[in-house]
Amino acid sequence: MNRTLRIGTRGSALALAQTGHVADALRDAGATVEIVTISTPGDRSSAPIAEIGIGVFTSALRDALANGEIDVAVHSYKDLPTARDPRLSLAAVPPREDPRDALVARDGLTLGELPTGAKVGTGSPRRAAQLNALGLGIEVVALRGNVDSRIRKVADGELDAVVLARAGIARLGRTAEITETLEPIQMLPAPAQGALAVECRVDDVDTEHLLQSTLDDSASRAAVASERALLAALEAGCSAPVGALADVVEDLAEDGTVVLRLSLRGVMATEDGDLLRASATGDLTAAEELGRALAAELLDLSGHATASPAGRS
Repeated sequence: MNRTLRIGTRGSALALAQTGHVADALRDAGATVEIVTISTPGDRSSAPIAEIGIGVFTSALRDALANGEIDVAVHSYKDLPTARDPRLSLAAVPPREDPRDALVARDGLTLGELPTGAKVGTGSPRRAAQLNALGLGIEVVALRGNVDSRIRKVADGELDAVVLARAGIARLGRTAEITETLEPIQMLPAPAQGALAVECRVDDVDTEHLLQSTLDDSASRAAVASERALLAALEAGCSAPVGALADVVEDLAEDGTVVLRLSLRGVMATEDGDLLRASATGDLTAAEELGRALAAELLDLSGHATASPAGRS
């Protein structure tokens, strides 16, 4: 490939750090790349994500890619709508960062050490629902902003702690500021948290092959596919906050050989604040089916109709 690959990204420090990893891997593979910064509606608004809509951080990048202004788009996978864009190919899911959430608190405190009434900031209804369900007597405060501005609210004394994606903190080289990494039994992350989605145009076969061969990690792709399928199916049946995490685990086949399988856990908040949990294990080659099956179980638990096939990602 002789042409320069134009890689589109948002302009935030985190987005640029993520895109830098992709660009470095492509350069190591012999490609010539140029990073192009694109402003998105999400970057220009301070309103809560729930108000400004799904895809608010990704639609401008996808349009620029489809229109030929860039050749590759790098997204935080969890920001993508679950519906497929027929103009584009999800060419690569690079190896996933640690998907867990992390606490950054004053005085080095853990979640359990925070005093009653402590103010804990998050912009995520999923995190808020799970924090409230822990029954720790903390006050959950809604907030928006980048990683730096959120952590600064703790340093300035405005908040006692904030909960953020560990992957974002790690990509910015700030893991020393984490006071506790939250285990999934306390808080399941957002579907696809910690993963990147690298897209190209569906008809750009050369770029698609380069991205797949250089960046794609099959285990990360399968895990995220199951989580996203669960989310898509639940979106079809309810609007509740959802958490999900899939792990690739070793299992024994009937003949005694070791095989790799997907273990998927999901959580959904009800309107009265209760959390519904379910888990399932399935084949790596049937990741989306596993996600839809677990979504159907959660919807059954909540009293909703089961998820429809139209909800697949």
